[in-house]
Amino acid sequence: MSEPLCEKLNSLSASGVIPMHMPGHKRNAEKFPWLKSLDLTKDITEISGFDNLNDPETVFAELNERLACLRGADKSFALVNGSTGGILASFKLCLPNGGKALISRGSHKAVYAAAEIAGADLCYVVPDVIPELGAFGAVTPDKVEADLIKENGIGLVAITSPTYEGVISDVKAIAEVCHKHGVPLFVDAAHGAHFGFGGFPEGAIRLGADIAVESLHKTLPSPTQAAVLSVKSSLVDSDRAQLCVSAFQSSSPSYILSAGIDACARYLEERGETEARLWYERVSALRERLNRLENLRLYSAENLDPSKLVLTCDNGYAAMELFRAGGVELEMASDSYVIAMTGLGDTDETLSAFFKAAEKVDKVVNKRRDKAVTGFTQPEKRLSPRQALSNPSEPVPLRYCDGRIAAEYVWKYPPGSPVIIPGELVCAETLSASDSIRSSYGGVPASIRCVKE
Repeated sequence: MSEPLCEKLNSLSASGVIPMHMPGHKRNAEKFPWLKSLDLTKDITEISGFDNLNDPETVFAELNERLACLRGADKSFALVNGSTGGILASFKLCLPNGGKALISRGSHKAVYAAAEIAGADLCYVVPDVIPELGAFGAVTPDKVEADLIKENGIGLVAITSPTYEGVISDVKAIAEVCHKHGVPLFVDAAHGAHFGFGGFPEGAIRLGADIAVESLHKTLPSPTQAAVLSVKSSLVDSDRAQLCVSAFQSSSPSYILSAGIDACARYLEERGETEARLWYERVSALRERLNRLENLRLYSAENLDPSKLVLTCDNGYAAMELFRAGGVELEMASDSYVIAMTGLGDTDETLSAFFKAAEKVDKVVNKRRDKAVTGFTQPEKRLSPRQALSNPSEPVPLRYCDGRIAAEYVWKYPPGSPVIIPGELVCAETLSASDSIRSSYGGVPASIRCVKE
């Protein structure tokens, strides 16, 4: 029998392991004292004097106004079920009667779920692949414009910026292209809640996005699942936004999570710029030190979120185990790189401990081997996702599914973007070239559900 979860969490908290992963508060209760104050003795429901997150009038109305001011939005909404709920609400808001959405092929699985629920037909803008990582790079304005011209009736453009690897697209230029065609732009900025503070890049809404979601918990001092949806647009009916948010948020939202969002927002108002500047300076200095390593190579480019540390080597999984043995828990590992996430809760001490661990790992691993990353070949589409999911299907072992029509998603996870989409032909070569694939049910697939022939 496994150890009770509460006891496991207590043991982890006392272990001294350096968290180079989300959430961004980094369990730093000395810097963010409200983390200790958010205990279950404060777990309530909608009682008198405490407002209602789904029908805000007092406490939560003020919180939403505070968030809107911080993000430069007309309206913002606190979310207690993560950016996922905000993504679902955004598609319902922008495509109330279905329609067609142009999305980045590397979008998170929540975007695909939102399109299904909204009854949207999808077409894809495919970013170039970063050779060093084998991951999608930035979405370019030229590709968005070309697809808007090629495809008729696009009702929404949806991109991810920054990506899981920290790649930033030119949101300002893409927004201008979208607005020229009369189409709203949605930005999944889940990993960019710290944008707009300190020396970090500007946030999506201030760059012209019509609607955006940000996961406060990923980099800022807020509990896991805390997020915000923001709207600023003449193309989107923002008066319907609360209705759409409420449709995908629990009717019994957590007051503990809500209090965490409120505390985070107040902290950002009072100290966000100053503290983010210090964080930016710390991580910039850390990047300079990491650049001097021999075998662990820090991926660098102009359009990167500096808070994300992507380190390439010959075996990312082995490197992650070495970091773990050295008392550092990373965010993720892929076949040729690892990701360490910094956050507002990091200190000189935690970042120094991470670098010391990286120095030791650097002496053991080898440089990343040159690998032929030729880019992403989009599988041939035979049916729409809705058709494929509604047709009779059967599980087919991986070795026999080449050329069959997929009836489920196959994900590269993390970050949660699809390798195969329902309705596309399964390609064995595509699957074999993608590490960390997961089925719709979460595990490494032994088979894939395919449409019955």
